[in-house]
Amino acid sequence: MKNKTPNPSSSVLSFTIFLLFFFFFSTSSVSAFNITRLLNRFPEFGAFNDLLTKTRLFEQINTRQTITVLALNNATVGAISGNSLDVIKQILSAHVILDYYDVAKMRKLSADKATVLTTMFQSTGDAENQQGFLKVVLNKRGEVEFGSASKKAPLSAKLVKPVASQPYNISVLQISAPIVIPGIGVYNLPPPAPEAPLVAPVEAPAPEADAPGPAEDEADSPSDAPSPASKAPAPSADAPDAPVSSPPKESDLEDADAPGPSDDASDDSTSEGTRGKIGGAGAMVAGLVCLWLVKF
Repeated sequence: MKNKTPNPSSSVLSFTIFLLFFFFFSTSSVSAFNITRLLNRFPEFGAFNDLLTKTRLFEQINTRQTITVLALNNATVGAISGNSLDVIKQILSAHVILDYYDVAKMRKLSADKATVLTTMFQSTGDAENQQGFLKVVLNKRGEVEFGSASKKAPLSAKLVKPVASQPYNISVLQISAPIVIPGIGVYNLPPPAPEAPLVAPVEAPAPEADAPGPAEDEADSPSDAPSPASKAPAPSADAPDAPVSSPPKESDLEDADAPGPSDDASDDSTSEGTRGKIGGAGAMVAGLVCLWLVKF
């Protein structure tokens, strides 16, 4: 019997398939994302991304399957720039939560007490006295606040907005300021702005219905000022007549000169009264004469 020689092409094909499977599973198990590439799309986080690169912290982040990064923009990351790279790496590792949290999940946290979350700094073995844990509080205004779980640590940061996410692998959230880790580094933080008290708005009093308005006051108040008609001077008798718009007609002048019935009636009544007076006087004279004749 003849011995079969192996086909070199089939061996090469099998080895190639093995390498492809190995490369696929190794890369998928190592990292499901790349934090630096993700942040490169947002220039306002360029300084934060540079610190992740200089401290090599991005390598540890990319090895995780589920993670939340609390990012600082270019205006706030300068508060920790005065520290060495080793200290900055510790501070930033405390800004990486070893679980997936988006804004909706953050707002569902208990409002009665603080929620304690584990950070990447705890996994390094360098954390002491709860330095590797964060406390998250949902305040009465509905704001999410962050602080170190160490004793007497302040709530120095607030949730601002979501930046990017790949559910349920990585979530990048912007916070307002660095989270102060007691005993690690120095922080150049601005003084906190005073919070407005939670006071119900006071309604302005309604105007009184009986109060007189400006129009009523003017109507009720006596007016002592003379009217424009009383101020005008009376026309003088010697003043020339004002010109009329059109001359009068002749028929109007004839009607004005003709005597009316009222003039005749007044003349007749005058003559009748005179006659009555003369007749009465004559009768009296005649009566006196008769009496005188009777006596004599």
